[in-house]
Amino acid sequence: MGKSRPQRLTKIGAATTEPRGKVKKIGVATTKPARKGEKSPIGMKMPRREFSAVLLAGGASARMGQPKATLRFGDAPLLERIVNELSREFAQVVVVAAPEKQEPFVIRQLLPEAGEFVIVRDDGAYKGPVEALARGLHAAASDLAFACSCDLPLLRADVALALCLMLDGDDAVIPEVGGLLQPLHAAYRRRCADVLAAMAAGGERRLTALASRVAVRRVGEAELRRLDPDLRSVFNVNTPADYAQALRLAGFAREP
Repeated sequence: MGKSRPQRLTKIGAATTEPRGKVKKIGVATTKPARKGEKSPIGMKMPRREFSAVLLAGGASARMGQPKATLRFGDAPLLERIVNELSREFAQVVVVAAPEKQEPFVIRQLLPEAGEFVIVRDDGAYKGPVEALARGLHAAASDLAFACSCDLPLLRADVALALCLMLDGDDAVIPEVGGLLQPLHAAYRRRCADVLAAMAAGGERRLTALASRVAVRRVGEAELRRLDPDLRSVFNVNTPADYAQALRLAGFAREP
């Protein structure tokens, strides 16, 4: 991959975007999703859509003991692995990170081989996913975006795309596993950003609270298993034990 030319930083609200490489302008997707009440085809190859993906990478990782984005997974850091996976099906990946002076690692060093992405900086470290997701959706070039955290080592881009294709008249499509909503493995319309920003301004830090403020299609566990039988795409790693289990599931031997 050739070297990118230096580019001027651009402000988006209070956040700063740092494009790396060529970033395309993406309009609203023209492919018509399934009608409300209909299910998107399962098991068939879906073409790459002009959607964005938003990846939150500025969390504290307190229970893991080190930044999750830096964990080795196979031959790449976890952050690079997820960006590359999302790039298989999404035209743009927006990475939401901590302020440069406060980040616990140099995020650009974790993405040497990753594809097309934009870095959006929070205006303060560790303010939580509500504000971070608002910034990411505002920065997304597409009206439709999949959003996730950087603790999903077994994330499947085809499952993420399928959730986006379920969006019709709703504002969000959020899976529900074990009775719990999974708002960081979900699809959103950009208009959710303003609702999230208002939530953050009012002190609301629970991302699940969005479900009572916008029109949400909930994807139950049985329906999600039609896309991902073992639910590996939503398996997140919060502790060293989770990380070890994910390595085993992926067939990687953990290095001593």
